[in-house]
Amino acid sequence: MAMKIRLARGGSKKRPHYSIVASDSRMPRDGRFLEKLGTYNPLLPKDSEERVKMNMERVQYWLSQGAQPTDRIARMLEAAGVREKATRANMKKAEPGAKAKKRAEEKAKKAAPAEASE
Repeated sequence: MAMKIRLARGGSKKRPHYSIVASDSRMPRDGRFLEKLGTYNPLLPKDSEERVKMNMERVQYWLSQGAQPTDRIARMLEAAGVREKATRANMKKAEPGAKAKKRAEEKAKKAAPAEASE
């Protein structure tokens, strides 16, 4: 059974509140889970202690059992000092695509002769 530590959404529309849960990866996001490990309230300020609450003993237990945290939970664990910081460098994401680069080159070529004639 593939285990995940992930967020389960609660709260009303535009007022999210998340539970941090350990669940089978095949279950739906807000579906059945094995254990509630904490809460996350994104509406609170980032420096608030109430924003993220986790039972670290149980989180450590599930990690030792092979549970994989989702990206968001992994970042929360890194902030709490439980996990070492993973390297994330997707430098190509902000780079324009091939077609956009080609259009920019063509635009620069068209603008260059116009500037030379002035």
